[in-house]
Amino acid sequence: MKVQERRNAIVNLLLSEQEAISGSALSERFGVSRQIIVQDITILKGMGYDILSTHSGYIMQKSPLKERVLKVHHTTEQTEDELSLIVGLGGTVVDVFVWHKVYGKMAAKLNIFSDLQVKQFIEGVRSGKSSELMTITGGYHYHTIRAESEEILNRIEKALDERGYLAPGE
Repeated sequence: MKVQERRNAIVNLLLSEQEAISGSALSERFGVSRQIIVQDITILKGMGYDILSTHSGYIMQKSPLKERVLKVHHTTEQTEDELSLIVGLGGTVVDVFVWHKVYGKMAAKLNIFSDLQVKQFIEGVRSGKSSELMTITGGYHYHTIRAESEEILNRIEKALDERGYLAPGE
């Protein structure tokens, strides 16, 4: 994993967790020393990320990143294209969720921000280990998309619309 990919992964992990994450846990997860994690956190703070260092670890207070929830609809065969499109334009697919008529909201964290992660997700689904949440709602689902700016989110939304992936009325 390259340095910038690791830092992006740290940001996404801190944004997705409610509890503090220790430097040791980050060190182990990313296969680098605790000192490298401290340096990464320092650099991320310098980039504007409001990361709080506590006795139990790091917590993201507030993110400078922008988020948007998009309702999409497509087939399972188009999932790889959808995810690749989003990350290729600079977005992170934070989660996926559906509204089930009986169960209500059903969600899963994804935090997909690279082509490698898209491929790993697709391999996991195609291996038969599990199926995509959207299969229980006929292909309709929502994604929370995170990016550095509203302009990037606008480009992602436009590209999804051009491919026919945005759900009607969205």
